[in-house]
Order: sequence, then structure tokens, then C-alpha cells
Amino acid sequence: MKFVATLGDAVETVDVTGARGRYRVTLGDEVWEVDARLTAQGIYSLLIAGVSYVADVTDHDGSCAVDVGDETYVIRVEEQTRYIIRTKAGTVRGRAHQTLVAPLPGKITHVAVTAGDAVNAGDPLLVIEAMKMENELRASAPGTVAEVHVQAGQTVNAGDVLVVID
Repeated sequence: MKFVATLGDAVETVDVTGARGRYRVTLGDEVWEVDARLTAQGIYSLLIAGVSYVADVTDHDGSCAVDVGDETYVIRVEEQTRYIIRTKAGTVRGRAHQTLVAPLPGKITHVAVTAGDAVNAGDPLLVIEAMKMENELRASAPGTVAEVHVQAGQTVNAGDVLVVID
């Protein structure tokens, strides 16, 4: 399964395969065989290249705070598809409007706005189902909905215009 890990400004794709505590982790050109065991709530025993580590993992405002030895890392880990939708879905800003485009192919399951509606940044606009996940797309800035190009049940392709906000 592919994940995207964000540590500060660094964003890396991580491919994880395996099961039952034995995993192959690929990060760029590096590949590690990892033996990982949950020993207590949030405490993991890791064996990587013959070296043993203990990692204490706690939730930290939607990210994971990972304590290993004397170092702490705050990492946001999400499925690659979720990352793509979160970062690529959004608006393309033109001179006087914002255009919400489909980040990847999917099916519109709900449309929350109609032309003429006033929206604020963060207001829900629609829900798209892509790769068996429902994702709510929200307004990135305040404005008035000028055009809605989709309806519930409609299939869309990556790059299709969904909503235009003035």
C-alpha cells in the first residue's frame, strides 16, 4: 500500500508491503525489511537491519508524534490517494474566480451548493467518491457560487470542472 509521509516541509511517498509484523518498506531508492510489533498501547518494537528500536507513537493534532531514542518526529501519514485528493483538489485561481476541479476520476455522491450560494473558506461544496473513499471538497476562499457543473450520481474525470466560485 502506498502512503505519503509529511515531515516538516518534506513530503515522501512510502510503499509498504507485507503482513503479520513483517514488512518491506520502500522510501525512494531505499528498501528496508522491518519486523514491527505492537508491545503496548502506542509502543512499537522495531527490528530494522538487525538493529532494535522502540518507538512511542501518539496522536498529535492529526499527525503522529514518534519518539525514538532521544529524538521526536511529528509526521503526517496518509494513504496516497487521500493525499492526492487533499492537495490536488481545490481551486485553480483565475483573475476573478476560483475553479474547483476533480483531482482524479470518481463519482459525485453529494452536491451541497447551487449557483448563487454564498460560501466561506472551508464550507463543503461536494463529495466525490474515488478509489472507494468518499472525500468532501471544500471552498478554499469566500465567494459566491457562480456555476455548478455536476450533480449527484455523475461520473467525472481528473481535471473536470466541478464548481466555479466568484
